[in-house]
Amino acid sequence: MSTIEDVKPVPVTLGGVRGGPERRTLRRDRWWASPAFTYAVLTLFVAYTAWAVFQNADYYVGVNMHRDLISPLYSPCIMGSCVPGAHGTFLVLHWWTITPAIFALSVPAAFRSTCYYYRKAYYRSFWQAPPACGVADGHARYTGETRFPLILQNLHRYAWGLALVWNVILTIDAVMAFRMPGDGGIGVSVGSLILTVNAIALWLYSLSCHACRHLCGGHVDQFSKAPIRHRLWKLVTPLNGRHMQFAWFSLFMVVLADVYVRIVAAGWIHDPKLF
Repeated sequence: MSTIEDVKPVPVTLGGVRGGPERRTLRRDRWWASPAFTYAVLTLFVAYTAWAVFQNADYYVGVNMHRDLISPLYSPCIMGSCVPGAHGTFLVLHWWTITPAIFALSVPAAFRSTCYYYRKAYYRSFWQAPPACGVADGHARYTGETRFPLILQNLHRYAWGLALVWNVILTIDAVMAFRMPGDGGIGVSVGSLILTVNAIALWLYSLSCHACRHLCGGHVDQFSKAPIRHRLWKLVTPLNGRHMQFAWFSLFMVVLADVYVRIVAAGWIHDPKLF
C-alpha cells in the first residue's frame, strides 16, 4: 500500500503554442468573429470621436432654435472656447482656445479605457492577448498589468468616482433639454428624449461597474453586520451581470446623442416637439 509520499511527480514539459506548433488553436468554431467585430466597432467609435472632437462646431443647439441641447462629447463646456449659451455663466479656463471636448472627454475616456469589460474587449481584439479562450496568445511573453502604460489600469476606481460627477452633469443637461426658450418654456422633443436616455444609459453603465459592486460589498466578512452595504450590493449585483450590455448601449447612445445634436445644430433637420 502506497502513501502520498510514495507517489512520484510526473514531469511535464510545456513549450510551443497551444494547439500544437503549427496551429494556434484546435477550436473549429468562429472564435475570431467576436474579436473582429469588437475591433471594427471600437475603431469606428475612436475614429468618429476624434473627428467630432476637433470639429469644435455644431455641438450646441440654443435659443435661436428654441432648444437647449448640448452634445455629451462637449459637456461640461466650461472653457473659454465654448460657444455662447453652451457654458452658461460658469467658466474655468477663460484662456482655453482649443476644442472644449478635450477636457469634457478626459474623465469618460479614462473611465472606459480602464473599465474591466473594455480591457477584455480591446485586449482580445487589438492586442490578441489572447484573442479568445483556448487560442494562443499573440505575444511571446506575458507581463500582465505591471508595467507602463497598463499599470495605469489601477486608476479605474478613481476614474469611476469622477465619472459619477460627469453623469450628474449630463443628467442636468438632459433636464435642461426640456427647456424650449421662446417656444412655450417647457416641452418634450426628440432631442430631450435622446439626451435623457443617454443619461440613463450612462448611470446604468456606471452603477453596473465592478468597482461600484466592490465598493458596495467588498471587504465585508459578514453582510449581517453591514446591512446597508448588503442592500446596496444586492441592488447593483444584477446590474453587474449586464455590465457588458450596458457598456455597449451607453457607447451607442453617446454617439447617437452627438450625431443628433450635430445635425440639428448644422440645420439639417429641426428637433421635432412631441408635446
